[in-house]
Amino acid sequence: MRTAVVVGGGLGGLAVSGALARSGWQVTLLEQADRIRPEPTAVVLWPNGVRALRALDLGAGLDAVATALPDGGVRRPDGHWLVQPRPVPVERLPVVVHREDLHDALIAGLGDRVELRTGVTVRTVRAAPGARPAVGDGRHLYEADLVVAADGVDSVIRRQLAPGANVVSSGCAAWRAVIPWYRAPNLSESVSGEILGAGYRFVAASLGERGSSGASSRGGIYWMATAAGAARPEPPQTQLALLRRWYAGWPGPVEELLAATEPDDLVQQEIRELRPLPKAYGFPLGPGGVVLLGDAAHAMPPHLGQGACLAFEDAATLAALLRESTLPDAVLAYDRARRPRAAAVVRQTRRMSAVLQTRGRLALRARDVALNTITPRILGTAATVAAQWRPPPP
Repeated sequence: MRTAVVVGGGLGGLAVSGALARSGWQVTLLEQADRIRPEPTAVVLWPNGVRALRALDLGAGLDAVATALPDGGVRRPDGHWLVQPRPVPVERLPVVVHREDLHDALIAGLGDRVELRTGVTVRTVRAAPGARPAVGDGRHLYEADLVVAADGVDSVIRRQLAPGANVVSSGCAAWRAVIPWYRAPNLSESVSGEILGAGYRFVAASLGERGSSGASSRGGIYWMATAAGAARPEPPQTQLALLRRWYAGWPGPVEELLAATEPDDLVQQEIRELRPLPKAYGFPLGPGGVVLLGDAAHAMPPHLGQGACLAFEDAATLAALLRESTLPDAVLAYDRARRPRAAAVVRQTRRMSAVLQTRGRLALRARDVALNTITPRILGTAATVAAQWRPPPP
């Protein structure tokens, strides 16, 4: 029986663990925390991410908890439209899903071939010629035919195998929250949509329908705000007060949503990325190998909402290649398939970062003039890049 060790119990790690187990692999999933606990926020999945989950046989679980996200357009803080809302075919719409619901669906897909071990901090990687790959925590060595590094932006495995990829600040921080329906404001404006300002961004979406169980068992209104600068050290109550001040005067429903948010709803995230990206995502070792997946391979800012989508693409691609190729050939094929794809998405994300983080009075004036043409073009190109991905044939 083929064996795999997956390091990291996030969305990507859970997805690939279940996929390998359903293909007959015996999987050991190692998680540093004492328990796998998702953030009480939500995630937007674009069509490529949805296709990847369907390729992983997780479509039914996703359909039970996801809400289609209609095109709400893009505005500036003065209300001026950068991209007007437009009708979009259902198959091209993104969906929004509560992270806890998505986590439950991924856990349900693990099956009995996955052994989950929590409280394990991987500290070493064995990459000796001729030997099977292995990782260790200082007490135990976990050896397998395949090691999947899904341990996030601070991946220990990546630092050893691809030391040239550096973790750097993206120059911004993000805040997320889900306001449950019983506290959510009654809004006359559409909840869906995006607003772009000088170093600031605000996105909102509905999770299910008010007054019913909806598509999600954890319904409400999800929002995400990003702002240029470092993460804030203050307590959540102070951070929330800052957000309300920064976004004062923005078009509805921004102020209404921030007013309805409580400090305990708030989840802050320091945004970091890999610069440069690793030169390889697959490393043949002896009769097997190691692959990088998710943020361990291509951590990027959330401006285009592709982080989770790319992780699911990684998992679907790896699972398909392992069905049609043997190790270590599948490891090399994974590297060839994923590096150009990740580089293309990261390139579009960095273009968006440059637009959002423009500073200085003159630069801002020029940016505001250019936003009318630059932003629609960037967003259109990014949407095209995302839509281009299709899962490998079964």
